[in-house]
Amino acid sequence: MTTRVRVGEEDFDCAAEVAAISKGRRDLGAIVTFTGLCRDEGGRLAALELEHYPGMAEEEIARVVAQARERWPLEAVTVIHRSGKIAPGAQIVLVVTASSHRAAAFAGADFLMDYLKTSAPFWKKEHPINGPATAWVAAKDDDDRAMERWRK
Repeated sequence: MTTRVRVGEEDFDCAAEVAAISKGRRDLGAIVTFTGLCRDEGGRLAALELEHYPGMAEEEIARVVAQARERWPLEAVTVIHRSGKIAPGAQIVLVVTASSHRAAAFAGADFLMDYLKTSAPFWKKEHPINGPATAWVAAKDDDDRAMERWRK
């Protein structure tokens, strides 16, 4: 079982990450990937800035990956989350889960993305095209409701 967690400004290659998980493996029946992109928010956003505490963010994400592995038989998990200023259209986050069966791989990826959207230690600030960045972005109610289903 492998776990890989990376946080930083570098972009990622989804195909390379899937190849790394699956290389030499014959026990996997499913690999699920989710790639999150930066939206332009209707043309008003110049960039999204993400900050984190190095070391702490990776440890917290790894802790939640361990929770996912307790719930589902995940053979491999990769979570990559970018930080810094990210332009609309650019990749922000990658979650890759692998299991013998698709249900576990889908559920694990869904759980991890809900966690990343609601509770991961990142702070987001929008940089609008017209004007300076002003406030940090608050969590959305829809994201909180999505995470709530995992607490039941």
